Amino acid sequence: MSADQLEPSEKRVAVGRRVFLGMAGLGALGIAFGARAQNAVSNVLGSGLGGLLPGGDNFRIYSITGTYPVIPRDEYRLTVSGLVTRPATFTIDDLEAMPSTSMVREFQCVTGWVVPNVHWEGVKLSQILDTVGVKPGAVALTFESYDGADSESLTLDQARLPDVIVAYRMLGAPVTTQHGGPVRLYVAPMFGYKSLKWLSAIRVVDRVQPGFWEQNGYPVNGWVDGSIGPTDPSLTR
Repeated sequence: MSADQLEPSEKRVAVGRRVFLGMAGLGALGIAFGARAQNAVSNVLGSGLGGLLPGGDNFRIYSITGTYPVIPRDEYRLTVSGLVTRPATFTIDDLEAMPSTSMVREFQCVTGWVVPNVHWEGVKLSQILDTVGVKPGAVALTFESYDGADSESLTLDQARLPDVIVAYRMLGAPVTTQHGGPVRLYVAPMFGYKSLKWLSAIRVVDRVQPGFWEQNGYPVNGWVDGSIGPTDPSLTR
């Protein structure tokens, strides 16, 4: 049985402090050396991390809480608030009623592993921002997860890139719970930690507020190609 076939109750990933610190260290290593970081996993953290980190062309399922939040489709809600003209709450039906966008892109983990040719479908984040209206003074967005632990951030310019979407389908099917469904963020030009799973809330704010992984050593701007991109260079770490 593959990881994607396991029910949340069957697959619980407990990540202790030693493993977490190793993950953060390998994140920085992955930025510099790409797939070479994979070879350090067993030596640094032991073989027990094999189910979380690099392995060929397959996703490695990971949860920072050790469990997966299960959100039935009809109970899913995405709230958008902060510096917006029309705060709103969206169901999956609402998101699917918006103009959809689809793309085929690779998914690259900061630790070095890559899944090529992943099909994604959803609504552009810029479309959602246009729907709620962004007030003057807005600079960035914060994102919250149904897991109650993870968080992320993007600048407003980054959020408006055409390949940044709120995804409700991937791999030719609805986003599974293990992959962060029913709705997740997908930030194509950045490392995977920026693509927040189990997206529950978006807040438009007046400054960049580093997310969970950034607070633990990952770059605020996780560009895969290493560029600064459309943002203030002073915000990089």
